Amino acid sequence: MKNLKIYLILVGTMVVWGVNVPVLKIIVERFMPITATSIRIFIAGITVFVILSWFNLVRKPTKKEVIYIVLGSLLSVVFHHSFLAMGLTKTTAVNGGLILGLGPLLTAILASVLLKEIPSFIRVIGFLLGSLGVFITVLAGGNGLSGGSVGDLYVFLAITSQALSFILISKAAKTLDPRLLTGYMLIIGSIILFIISLIKEPGGLQSLSKVEGSSWAWLLASGIFATALGHMIYNFAIGRIGAAEASIFMNLNIFFALLGSALLLGEQIKAAHLFGVVFIVAGVILGSGTYEILMLRRIERRKRKDVSPL
Repeated sequence: MKNLKIYLILVGTMVVWGVNVPVLKIIVERFMPITATSIRIFIAGITVFVILSWFNLVRKPTKKEVIYIVLGSLLSVVFHHSFLAMGLTKTTAVNGGLILGLGPLLTAILASVLLKEIPSFIRVIGFLLGSLGVFITVLAGGNGLSGGSVGDLYVFLAITSQALSFILISKAAKTLDPRLLTGYMLIIGSIILFIISLIKEPGGLQSLSKVEGSSWAWLLASGIFATALGHMIYNFAIGRIGAAEASIFMNLNIFFALLGSALLLGEQIKAAHLFGVVFIVAGVILGSGTYEILMLRRIERRKRKDVSPL
């Protein structure tokens, strides 16, 4: 039952992350991308520490935990966001979406190798179905699939760094609350990104004065709800159910991103999109272990009926 509750919470998180995709598109069109990203992530970090302070969950990390925090900041914040930004400027949205859709499968492979978390056959089928659903949904955009490029490599490095950060979070969660780890990672990562923005976007700070109030509202909402609360919940789930099992829910991002794009940007949802969603949902049910849990409960109920008195 505890896992099922976490699964429902993760689905809610994916709704927020999916809607955040068109919001981020609005933000990067009105701000300088790296500058805006560093500010958004810093806002998220501050939000996390305010929440954790309220519940007295903030503490000084040990020397070993500091290593996890620094590595997590580099992998989850700096490398992931930097490679993704560079990649999406040099490849098509279709290619980028397909490669990002491999995230859960890549996380499962890394978890098997690095954490010795060997998934069952049913869960492997779930990961494959989810990946297939992502491919179908992204290709439904109708832009075709272009050849490989350096942009594709950057996007792959982005999703690889994120998958490695999930493995790192899973290991760090043994001694450090994943929510506190999230706060430290966001603050440190945002500072590093801000330094990068000063080099890459020298006019970034000056450009902030020209941004209208509604754009700042989108930035604040994205930082507080999607980045702060979303990452707190997701990293907490990793600590409870493992990196591979939590990552399968990321396939739902595509579906909720479509809904968000339709509502906020007026983009069209096609029948092929919904066809892909069927595979995504099937992948989540099988890959998360929900199907196995339901089958075990069904077997237990049958056993209780067989041994019950007449």
